[in-house]
Parts: sequence; structure tokens; C-alpha cells
Amino acid sequence: MIQFTLKCANDHQFDSWFQSGTAFDKLHASGLVNCSVCGTSDVSKAMMAPRVSTAEKDTKPPTRPKLSEPASPAEQALAELKKYVEKNSDYVGRNFAKEARAIHSGEAPERPIWGETRGDEAKKLIEEGVPVAPLPFTPTRKSN
Repeated sequence: MIQFTLKCANDHQFDSWFQSGTAFDKLHASGLVNCSVCGTSDVSKAMMAPRVSTAEKDTKPPTRPKLSEPASPAEQALAELKKYVEKNSDYVGRNFAKEARAIHSGEAPERPIWGETRGDEAKKLIEEGVPVAPLPFTPTRKSN
């Protein structure tokens, strides 16, 4: 396995692992290596410092963001959007389609809601004129 630092045409930099340098070359030539931020396949290897082991065990490894923290501006924006939606609207879970219809028809009080529904139900809501939009995140599952 080998880790490469990659950079896309939009100047996004990210790391990715490959089975070998040859494997990277084959995937890249096939257009299967995409930017993890914007999705473009216009990606190339970025300058990297080699990782060399030293006898000194006192050196600290480079600090990287925790996996629980957003690593890019796009991830930060999504985290902020999710926080805003959770704070300013009611989560109705799998009852989203039923609740959205009730609000649209005036049977339930108007308020911002969010939840989950199947794709075919979302399509029906749109066809019925119920204003809905997909969110770019899923609900946080809290475990006990």
C-alpha cells in the first residue's frame, strides 16, 4: 500500500491510499481518481515529503484534524448547515411525507420540518406541489 497526496485542478489537496504506484497510474488513466472535495477527475500527485523512520522516538507526528472535525471548508459548511437545520426545525423522522402534506394542506400548523422518506414519496410530494428539498446529510444516530 502507498499513500499519495493528490491535488485537483481546483486546488483542493487530499490524501488517498493505493495498492501501488502502478495501481494509481492505471486508475488515474481510466479517470477513476476523483477529488474528494469537488469530484473532478482532473487530479495529479502533489509534492510530498517522504516519510522516513528515525531512531528518535521523541518526535511528534504531524497534527491532523480529528475525524470528528470537518477537514475542509466544504465539510465545515455542511456541518454548519446540519447544525442550523437541527436547531431551527422539527425532526419528524419517517413521518416526513405525511407531516409535509398535512402542513401543506393546512391540517397541521406551518413550521419548518425535516425527516426521512423514500425517493418515490419525495417525488409524489413534488408532483403535488409540496415544497421539499433533499438535505446533503443524514440524521445523527445517537447510541446508548
